[in-house]
Amino acid sequence: VQLQASGGGLVQAGGSLRLSCVVHGSILSINYMEWYRQVPGKERELVATSHSGGVTGYADFVKGRFTISRDDDKRVVYLQMTGLEPEDAAEYYCFANGYYGDRREPREFRSWGRGTQVTVSS
Repeated sequence: VQLQASGGGLVQAGGSLRLSCVVHGSILSINYMEWYRQVPGKERELVATSHSGGVTGYADFVKGRFTISRDDDKRVVYLQMTGLEPEDAAEYYCFANGYYGDRREPREFRSWGRGTQVTVSS
């Protein structure tokens, strides 16, 4: 199972970006799809989470500005970011967990995508 993230870039403060992450593989089901971010010298932190049951959650520092959504048919999770601030600059990573392989013997996966860099100029 591989995750491919895209959509990062350079944006001015107050601007918007939409990140995408596609899950590749013989996927049977996806439970959690999440976005994290990390800046050099700091731990990776959870930004937003989406459960297959429709529940979403956000870190306090992005509430009201970021929106996570998913398309399970396309196996894609999005992160719509608005009102970007210089403090939001980071490498953004997607994470997903679920099951793949043969339905008679499904295997669990917990996979990370490569990061996509978000830079916010003041």
